[in-house]
Amino acid sequence: MIELYNNGVYLVDGKPVLEAVEGVTPDEGRENTIAYQIMRAHDVSDDPKKMRIRFDCLMSHDITYVGIIQTARASGLKQFPIPYAMTNCHNSLCAVGGTINEDDHVFGLSAAKKYGGIYVPVNQSVIHSYAREAMTMCGNMILGSDSHTRYGALGTMGVGEGGPELVKQLLKNTYDVNAPEVVLVYLTGEPRHGIGPHDVAIALVKATFESGFVKNKVLEFVGPGVESLPADFRNGIDVMTTETTCLSSIWETDEVIENYYKIYGRPEGFKKLAPKGIAYYDSMITIDLSKVESMIALPFHPSNAYTIKEFLANAEEILKGVQAEAEKKFKKVSVNLLDKIVDGKVYADQGVIAGCSGGLFDNIVEAAAIMDGHDIGDGYFNFSIYPTSVPTSLELTRIGASEKLLESGAIIKPSFCGPCFGAGDVPSNNGLSLRHTTRNFPNREGSKPGEGQISFVALMDARSIAATARNHGVITPATDVEYDDTHYEYRFDKSVYDRRIYNGFGKPDPTVELKLGPNITDWPEMFQLTENALFELDAVIHDPVTTTDELIPSGETSSYRSNPLRLAEFALSRRVPEYVGRSKQVMAMDFERRKGENPERIMNALAKVGNADKLIANTGFGSCVFANKPGDGSAREQAASCQRVLGGFANICYEYATKRYRSNCINWGILPFTIAPDTEFNYECGDFVFVPGIRAAVENGVEEIPAKVITANGVQDITLYIKGLTQDEKEILLEGNLMNYYKAHMVD
Repeated sequence: MIELYNNGVYLVDGKPVLEAVEGVTPDEGRENTIAYQIMRAHDVSDDPKKMRIRFDCLMSHDITYVGIIQTARASGLKQFPIPYAMTNCHNSLCAVGGTINEDDHVFGLSAAKKYGGIYVPVNQSVIHSYAREAMTMCGNMILGSDSHTRYGALGTMGVGEGGPELVKQLLKNTYDVNAPEVVLVYLTGEPRHGIGPHDVAIALVKATFESGFVKNKVLEFVGPGVESLPADFRNGIDVMTTETTCLSSIWETDEVIENYYKIYGRPEGFKKLAPKGIAYYDSMITIDLSKVESMIALPFHPSNAYTIKEFLANAEEILKGVQAEAEKKFKKVSVNLLDKIVDGKVYADQGVIAGCSGGLFDNIVEAAAIMDGHDIGDGYFNFSIYPTSVPTSLELTRIGASEKLLESGAIIKPSFCGPCFGAGDVPSNNGLSLRHTTRNFPNREGSKPGEGQISFVALMDARSIAATARNHGVITPATDVEYDDTHYEYRFDKSVYDRRIYNGFGKPDPTVELKLGPNITDWPEMFQLTENALFELDAVIHDPVTTTDELIPSGETSSYRSNPLRLAEFALSRRVPEYVGRSKQVMAMDFERRKGENPERIMNALAKVGNADKLIANTGFGSCVFANKPGDGSAREQAASCQRVLGGFANICYEYATKRYRSNCINWGILPFTIAPDTEFNYECGDFVFVPGIRAAVENGVEEIPAKVITANGVQDITLYIKGLTQDEKEILLEGNLMNYYKAHMVD
């Protein structure tokens, strides 16, 4: 079904060639890929190995745009220089935190009017649906403050990053990245009846995630199998490439995509994209679409995947493994997943089709066909469907698909991303939810294990979720049910957008006052990097991977994204609950140090490595997080900014799970240390790390930095690394964060 080739591959006349091709070097051939054709058109760097990208437009939603605009405003923003669309699809329930959510929305509209932005009101569209409908163009690049910013199937390279990277674009700076490797994804065959995009995507994530095969690389989809896929099918695969940890994605474009742009009233957005000449790829993935089976990804990661038939045949063993992992991660919960097995069948409690991956028109049409004439029963199983946008909902209503679903007992809900990050359709305790959404990390379903409650999400394609609903909750692959899968030609009705969306790009009005609700606050003062640094280890995590959901939870915290201090109270609350209190104590002691009070705890630590009286004036004191591999998952900058707000100055790890989390750390002034793979990190919370001369090391680009670990048993040497900092990144770290950097460079 899927095979990986770890050596270089040439594409010659549309076919992969594993041997070297005479007369074409890898560097020359790489420039012929679609990815490099697009990136070079946006690259303003003089160094071909160090790209400096300027994007065509920006995308944010209501969890992120307030912080971005507040940061840019503090850095000198006057107007949006490129189209910036702000959707309201994450905090759109307005159900938590009093007036907070709607205050953010009002702020967003006032910012669009003041700075010349595009504002998409609540429940009109989820972020990536609106980007596909209105913002993409073949050959363009879009930067979004959401990790699932992926529009490659429509010929647009999308990159998901933390908010500070969007701030840089708003201030006419660049997105800096090492020239990435490109991976050829060669598609053949045609999906069978009942197979959907999530089946292909889950299989792809399973094949690539654990090994890091495509980490920080660009996936380029070509091959004869592409033409067999409708546009929605391609979009459904493409948006899930984020879960492989790739940097971006791009597909060859054809008549199907040309027709897509015509349907959406933007025929000028299409142009044919294809590798030119002889193209070189650093590695290759082949996918035979005809062999893809119905898939299920069990908690707690999209890569924990099986064919549904394999899962059902080994359900007891597999569920025992999930149960054991849950009990290991969450000490306060009582887990019993084996009660899902009854008379040899496995039952789910809930089905959800939602968001940028699940709520697509074709997915819901096919789910309606499967449910046509059937029902979900009157038991515990419930079924919710969230179309991606109002135009999608309108068309589903007009063709009768919504009618079929409602008659079956399913519930149609407005466009909303909540079920994807734990802010909607939270299952009951010990419940098993089947979702066509993007992630199934711990707590992404909204439970609170720290309070003794837990539920579980398994990812499945909309078709198999509908087949399961049709069987009253018995998990069933869609390939096992009969239904009519007639493909409908989608008709896009833009009229509701014309009436509701504020499109102010190019029309800024500086006289407009920003509407600041009481929860919207400015960032606290953050200081420059000191000559030396002393860090206290306030969280030590040895899990193989630490997600951004663990660094700062999603769900109920989303209402506080506009209030840095209140949000910081949730930092690591699901993984190291003591972290916030420890960090606050450290921060308080550094404030005392800055006032010349020389706290005893700092003095005692410094005394073990030198003359404390001499060192203390030039040695900053902050908290530090150690994790084996932090930052998998969301692009949310708050995973880093919350640490910084609490006085965090450093992360130490073996490697960063994603470029975007490392970038977030740098942009918030957190030193992104790594250690060698063979370094044994057996230190505990409360131990200290002293890094002499850290400011000079960053300033001079020193990548190997000697440091001292101070424990109750003595002092030990450790080597820390900060590799590959750009000049801008060095200056950001020296100034203390991105805002300070822009203030220092502001020209009147």
